[in-house]
This record gives sequence, structure tokens and C-alpha cells, in this order.
Amino acid sequence: MNILGGFVTKADGSRQLFGIEKVVRTCLRMGASSHVAYEIAEKVESRLYDGISTQMILRMIFRFMRNYKPEVGHLFDLRKGLSLMNPKPEFELFVQVLLMHNGFEVRPNQILRGKCVEHEVDAIARKDGVTFFVEAKHHLSYHALTGLDESRIARAVLEDVTEGFMLGRTDLKIDRAMIVTNTRYSDHAKVYGNCRDILQIGWSSPENLGLQNMIEAKRLYPLSCLRGLGSETRMKLVESGIVLIGQLLGENLYELAKKTRLSQDALRDIVEKARSTSNAVW
Repeated sequence: MNILGGFVTKADGSRQLFGIEKVVRTCLRMGASSHVAYEIAEKVESRLYDGISTQMILRMIFRFMRNYKPEVGHLFDLRKGLSLMNPKPEFELFVQVLLMHNGFEVRPNQILRGKCVEHEVDAIARKDGVTFFVEAKHHLSYHALTGLDESRIARAVLEDVTEGFMLGRTDLKIDRAMIVTNTRYSDHAKVYGNCRDILQIGWSSPENLGLQNMIEAKRLYPLSCLRGLGSETRMKLVESGIVLIGQLLGENLYELAKKTRLSQDALRDIVEKARSTSNAVW
């Protein structure tokens, strides 16, 4: 990576040298040409000061990108969009849809019978012969870390449902636990998760299966990334099963109005905004 002068302050407070290639990659993901991406990166570099936050750099990227793609102005950045979600049911549904688009067979909102008690889980997911129970953990602040407690609870649930299966109280065998969060995991959580074979999906981990990678690879951007879409309106769409911007593009307005109890005029505006942003990120 081409490392240039100036230190950047990350969300966790740590500092690292500014790298122009990170800015270029962000611009490319937003639909910029290679020429435009490097032009914006040079503009950002020229405005650097020691200790600048990564959030401030992202704001500059959005500001400059709007000169080339005005439709970018309709979008929040992905991490902020995810943080704006309601934990239930929006983030849970989004996780289920994301897993389905990444090769998992998903059964949402299940009750698992253990040796001691029943456990309500956000989903059962199966892939390559392995069956997971899924817990979706949402944080309003994407700077927050997902800690050890979630992993310890997941381990306890797995032990109880495994013993329940061995005793014949259920015919569903669960092989592993999966936790999906919109943030990163604490160091203790990662060590424990690795030791206990818990699949911990976070913002950027594990490699090729992190939230950012799964979303950007298949353009599965959530509705919460769409600026100007109020939470009440968004929840009506979520309750009708729509959590992705891309899902809006194939909807019949008349049928969607019946399902959501939103006017066709309001939906038409939302769909047009979604269509214009699709040109920016698709």
C-alpha cells in the first residue's frame, strides 16, 4: 500500500499512517472511475492534518463524490446506515437476508429446546452440512465493541441444546453458534470465540465473511443507508419484508402500497431515490 505522510485517528483511538489507496478503494466502491478515485484521494490528502479522524476523511470523500455523482447525496455511509437500524426486527431480518444471499439456508426466529429450558434464537442457518443457531447483536454506536458476554451466552445455549438433542428432547442437532454484529469484537471475545469454535461475524471479520464484505460484494445495501427515509416509513417497509435498497426496485407500487399502508406517491419518491442511488453503488 502506498503510505503517505500524516497520521489518522481511528474510531478506537489508535493512530495509523494515512494511506491513499484506502480512499481510492472507497471511491471505487461508490462507483467512481479509477481516474476520479485518485483525483478525490489527492484532494483528501491535500487537506490532511495530523490526527484527523477517519470519520472526517469519509465526510470529505462523500462531499467530493457528490460533485461527480450527485445521487451519492442520498446515501449514508454503510457503517452509519447499519447503526441507524432498529435492533428488532430490522437488524435481525437484515442478517437473515444477508445470510441467505451468501449461501445459507435460513429459518428465522426459532425456538430451540434444551435440556434445561427453551431458547429463542434469531435464526437457524445451515451451510456445507453445518447447522448454526444465529444471534444478531446490534449496536447504535458502531464504535462500540461486542464483548465477551455475548459469546459466553452463546456457548451456554449451545451446550444446553446439545444436551437436549442427546436426551431426545429435540430432533434438531445444532453444530455451532454464530453471532452477527455491526461492530468489531473485543480481544477477549475473539480469543474465547476461537477457543469455543463460535463463528463471530463482525464489521470486517472473518475474512471474506465480514459484514462489510458480504454487503459490498453483492451490493446488499440496507434501507437505512437511504437519506431522507424516516424511521416510521422505513419500519413499514421492513414489516412488509423489505430491508434492502435493491428490493425496492422490483416492487409493484400498487401492491407495495397495500402492504405498507403508504401512499403510492410517497413510495414513488422513495423508489426513484433508490433507483438513483443504485447508479452510485451498484
